Amino acid sequence: MRILRRRRAVLSVVVPVYNVAAYLAESLDSLLVQTWQAFDVVIVDDGSTDGSGDLADGYAARDRRVRVVHTQNHGLGAARNEGIRHVRGEYVAFLDSDDVLPPDAYATLVEALEASGSDFVTGSIVRWEADGLHEPRWMHRLHSPARSGTSANEHPEILGDVFAWNKVFRRSFWSAAELAWPEGVRYEDQPTLTAAYLRGRFDVRPEIVYHWRIRDDGSSITQQRALLTDLTDRVVTKRQSLATVRAEGSPAVESMFVERVLAGDMWRYFLEIPGCPDDWWDLLRSAVLEFWGDRPLVHSGLPPVHRLTGWLVEQGRRTDAEAVMSYVAEHRAVPRCLDDHGTRRLDLAAIAPHVDPESVPAQALELRPHER
Repeated sequence: MRILRRRRAVLSVVVPVYNVAAYLAESLDSLLVQTWQAFDVVIVDDGSTDGSGDLADGYAARDRRVRVVHTQNHGLGAARNEGIRHVRGEYVAFLDSDDVLPPDAYATLVEALEASGSDFVTGSIVRWEADGLHEPRWMHRLHSPARSGTSANEHPEILGDVFAWNKVFRRSFWSAAELAWPEGVRYEDQPTLTAAYLRGRFDVRPEIVYHWRIRDDGSSITQQRALLTDLTDRVVTKRQSLATVRAEGSPAVESMFVERVLAGDMWRYFLEIPGCPDDWWDLLRSAVLEFWGDRPLVHSGLPPVHRLTGWLVEQGRRTDAEAVMSYVAEHRAVPRCLDDHGTRRLDLAAIAPHVDPESVPAQALELRPHER
């Protein structure tokens, strides 16, 4: 008797490449040894000048599942969009060419979609740093427990998972939802993924499906926050994402997005305040006022010292914000004390002794019950 085996669905993987010759082979090797072997790999060489394109062509010559598209340099968003135009599979994923996949990553994600019928699926990640692999606590929280066929209304905090590369999408959903990556701007992941979360049903998996390489050579955009161009792009993409949430999301989703998701990204720029140029400071303050002018950051989900700094930025108190962030940069722990009423709060006298505590509202210093 002849046994008929169900054909495995084809997963198209778009790999944008630009001057990553030192990392590309390791990334592609981790892709091609996946336990899910029904692949259609589209490498987009985005005008590389370091031999990355030739290296990609070598892989295509050895593996019929791999194709290479060579383009002029237009940036990551444009390269991903170009790759989408060439895919053939029922599912589509994106792999950054300096990162690595654990062996079962795509099997975990595709099999979840095969079982649920959802529009896309997301899994957890680890940061690949010099001292090993580390799963961010917030990513663990967002992806546990597992969920199937959920929505942004049911799990709004998932909008904080803004990564393109720990997900698999149904290609039919990608087209129907009119998804595309912004071009000519950094941080292009968030506007697209915000729209995806709001327009589809998705699965959430707790498994680690991606190893995100954290480079310490200054080439990563996440290491360039002190640049005005970086902050400008961040504000642009946050504005785009917030506009989508306000147009397509519920009030509960908007509240979560503003107070936890947006705030959870922007506080990292507070670390760059000491010594920042005037135009960078002006843009930071205008962004804080734009996004949180109606509900100050003291009400957000930020850690206490960043809530305080956010309030100082809102008030235009640059010297005080610099003092607080300089203390944070120098010390591992932020001191706390009891006020006259026995309430635990930040010890402003230790953090920034020149700042008059009476000039700062109590809510900018008070700790919430779980923080005490």
